[in-house]
Amino acid sequence: MSLANPKPLEDDDAFAVRTLRNLIFDICNQNGGGHGGSAIGMAAIGVALWKYIMRYNPSNPEWFDRDRFVLSNGHCAMFLYALNHLTGYEAWTMAELKGYGDAKLNGYETLAHGHPEIECPGVEVTTGPLGQGIANAVGLAIAAKNLGATFNEPGFEVVRSRIWCMTGDGCLMEGVALEAVSLAGHLKLDNLVLIYDNNGVTCDGPLEWINAEDINSKMRASGWHVLDILDGSHNVQAIREALQHAKNLKDKPVFINIRTVIGVGTSTAGTAKAHHGAFDTESVAAARILAGQNPSTTHSPSERGLAFFRERKAAGEALEAEWNDLISQYTEKHPAKAAKFAARRSGDLDTDSIANILVNLDSAEFQGTATRESNGLVLQKLWAECPALCGGGADLVNSNKFLYSDTDVFFPNTEAGYKGRYIRYGIREHAMAAISNGLAAYHPFTFLPVTATFLIFYLYAAPGVRMGALSHLPTIHIATHDSFAEGQNGPTHQPVELDSLFRAMPNLTYIRPCDGEETLGAWIYALTTANAKTSPTMISIARDPVSHVPNTDRLQVLRGAYVIDEVMDADITLVSCGSSLCHVVDAARTLRGEGVKCRVVSCPSFDLLDRQERGYRESVFKLDGKPIVSVEEYVATTWARYVTASIGMSGFGYSASNKSNYARFELDAEGIVRRVKGYLASLNERDARAVGWQSL
Repeated sequence: MSLANPKPLEDDDAFAVRTLRNLIFDICNQNGGGHGGSAIGMAAIGVALWKYIMRYNPSNPEWFDRDRFVLSNGHCAMFLYALNHLTGYEAWTMAELKGYGDAKLNGYETLAHGHPEIECPGVEVTTGPLGQGIANAVGLAIAAKNLGATFNEPGFEVVRSRIWCMTGDGCLMEGVALEAVSLAGHLKLDNLVLIYDNNGVTCDGPLEWINAEDINSKMRASGWHVLDILDGSHNVQAIREALQHAKNLKDKPVFINIRTVIGVGTSTAGTAKAHHGAFDTESVAAARILAGQNPSTTHSPSERGLAFFRERKAAGEALEAEWNDLISQYTEKHPAKAAKFAARRSGDLDTDSIANILVNLDSAEFQGTATRESNGLVLQKLWAECPALCGGGADLVNSNKFLYSDTDVFFPNTEAGYKGRYIRYGIREHAMAAISNGLAAYHPFTFLPVTATFLIFYLYAAPGVRMGALSHLPTIHIATHDSFAEGQNGPTHQPVELDSLFRAMPNLTYIRPCDGEETLGAWIYALTTANAKTSPTMISIARDPVSHVPNTDRLQVLRGAYVIDEVMDADITLVSCGSSLCHVVDAARTLRGEGVKCRVVSCPSFDLLDRQERGYRESVFKLDGKPIVSVEEYVATTWARYVTASIGMSGFGYSASNKSNYARFELDAEGIVRRVKGYLASLNERDARAVGWQSL
C-alpha cells in the first residue's frame, strides 16, 4: 500500500479503535513491555464507553456528578492512561505516558504507574490486587444511590452518576469480588454496570485450565441482569447499544459479558503470551500502516484520531455547565436541601460541632461498661449529628454494639430506601472494607464510612483495610472482641497477633482505648484531626467490662501515650492499653505495697505516639536505664522500641472464660506481679536498656 495515496480507511469507530491500539502499542513497547494484551483487546469497549456513553469532563476530572469508571483489572492500566490522553485530560500528556514502564531513576516521577493510583487525575480508585476494584465500584454505586435518594427532586436529578467497572477473568474468581457481587445484587444497585473482558486467557494459560463455570448463570443467580456481546474486539456499535441498554435496565445491576481476543492483531493473539511483554514489531508496523501512518512512527496519534476523541472535552464541559445550571435552579426551588447538598459536596464534616460533642460528653455514663458498649453509645450520638457517617457491620452488630434504627437501613424495600445510611453487609468482611473504600473515594469527605466486626475477622478484611491506607481514604474500622477475653469461642476468635499487622501498616492509625474516656479520645482523633482526613483509623475495643483505670484523659489519647500514675524516682514503669490496663493498675498497686515504686503509663496508640516530639516521648518512656515493662494479651512484636521487657503471649489463646484465661497466661494482676519481680531480680539493678529487650 502506498502511504502517499492510501486506500480509504475504516469508518470513524474502527479508526478510533486502531488509534487507541496503536497508542497502547507505543506505551507497552517503549520500555520493553507491560500488561498490554488485555488493553489491546478492550479497545473497542473503550471507544464505545468514552465516546458515546460515559458522562465525564476531561477539563475537570473532579466534576461531582461525573460517571465513575473503575478498572478492576488494574494491570491493564495503559488502557485507562491512553484514553485519558486521547480524550484530553490535561494532566495526561504524552510525556506522562512515556513514563510507563520507565525505571524512574534519579527521582523521576510519572502519573503512568504500573497500576492506576487514586492520586492521579482521571483515576477513581487504586486498583491492582484483583477483585478490589469490583468491591470499590459497589461502594461508589451505593454512594451515588444514597445521594440521589437523599437530594434528587422531581425535575431536579442533581445526582445521576453511574458506575462503570471493567473486569477480567481474575477479578471474577477472587472472593472479595464475589462477596461484593452478591451484595450488589441483593441491594439492586441498578446504577452499576460490570463489563467483563472475557478473553478466555489468564497469565498461566487458557481460562479453561482453571475455571469452566457458567458465569452468566452465576451472575443471574446473584441478582444481576446479564447481556452478551460476541464480537467485543471490533464491533463498537454493538457494545454501545448494550451499554445504552444497560442504562435503561432497572432494579438490578448489569453484567455485560463481552468476548474479546487478548492481544488481537498480534502474533501472540489469543494466548497467554499476549498477557504481558512487548508486542512483535511486525504486528505493530502493520497496524501503523493500516492507520495510514509510517510504520516507524511512534507516540503520534493522527489528527483524525485525536479529533474523534477530543470532541469529548467540549462535550464534557457542556455537560458540567448544564449541571451547574441545574444546581442554580435547584437552589432557588429547594434552598434548604440545596444547602445541605452543597455542604456534602464541600466535605464539610462540621468538625467544631462534632468536637464539641466529644469533648463535653460525660464519660461517667460509661463507667463500668466494656469499651464496645461505650463505643456503641458514642457512635450512636455521632451518627445523629454527622450525616456523612455511613456503613455498618459484618452481621455481628449486636455483639459489636453498632446501634442503628430500622428506619435507617440502606435497602430499596425498607422505610428509608436508598436514603438509609446503615448498610447490612452480611458475612462479607473483605468486601465490607473494600466497599467502604469506594464510599470514601466517591468525593472527599462526602461520606465517612464505618465498618465493624471482631478484630480477628479483620484478618479477612485486611487487604481492603490496607488498600484504604495506601489510598489515603478516611474510613473508620471498629474492631471488637480484641483479646482472649473473647473466652469460650476459643483461640480461633482470639487475635493474639493481629495488632502487629495493623500497628505495622503504614498510614493506618490503630487505637486501643482502655475505657469510655479513652474511647472518646479515639473518636476525637478519627473525626476532627487533620491526619485522620488522609488515613483510616482502627478503634480496637473489648467485650468485657474492666475495673476502674484512674486518670484517663480523652485529649491525652491524641498523644498516643501518657502517664496515668506518676511516681518520683520510680523503680519501674508498667505500660499497657485496652482491656489489659486495669490488670496493670492492680499489679502496680500490689508492687507498691511490697516496696517497689511503680509508675503506670497508658499507651493506646503507637501511631499517635510516634508523631510526638522526641522530648515528650522520652518523658513518658524514660531513657534512664530503669526497666519499662509492657503488658498486653498479644504477641509482643511492637513494644521493643519503647520498653525494655514485655509480658505477653507466645502462642494462641484458649477456650475458657475471660478470668480463667488471664490467670492461665499469667496476665492477671497476680501473674504480672510474679513476672515483674522475677525480671527485677534477674536485672539485679543493672541498666535495663543495656541488658536489652526481653520477653518475660
